[in-house]
Amino acid sequence: MSPSYRNKNRGYQQLRVWQDAIEFYVACCRVFRTFPYDLRRVASQGIASADSVHRNIAEGYCRRGLREYLNHLNYALGSLGESVSGLIACHKAEQVTQPQFEVLDALAFKLENGLLKLVESLERKQMDGDWIDSLVLKESNVAYGTAKRSDGELE
Repeated sequence: MSPSYRNKNRGYQQLRVWQDAIEFYVACCRVFRTFPYDLRRVASQGIASADSVHRNIAEGYCRRGLREYLNHLNYALGSLGESVSGLIACHKAEQVTQPQFEVLDALAFKLENGLLKLVESLERKQMDGDWIDSLVLKESNVAYGTAKRSDGELE
């Protein structure tokens, strides 16, 4: 495992919504990598759409401008919608078991709600003129429903 480097540009790694997106990606990989060879394209698309979610959260965060951040969070929501649609289709085609579906669907639901809350809160800050680019991490975690306490732990 690589060392934990810290700087302002890597602050997205502290975001609960990004951590949830990574968890969703890992869970999708576990399910889709077991698909047979003849479904490799479907499996690849399932993994790619889940991968896109965390990448868009990170890219938007690193852009620093609120409008670009919001655009990328909306891209993440779009990728998550693609993931859920594919998951439902695979479940109906009996390519994903009921237990696998329930785990992935629950993770996606949590992630989707977190992203929606974050977008809503940031849009409200944009309308009110309350956004300060240097507070990306703090503002994002508060909007998502988690924040760091003075001891560094998430609330």
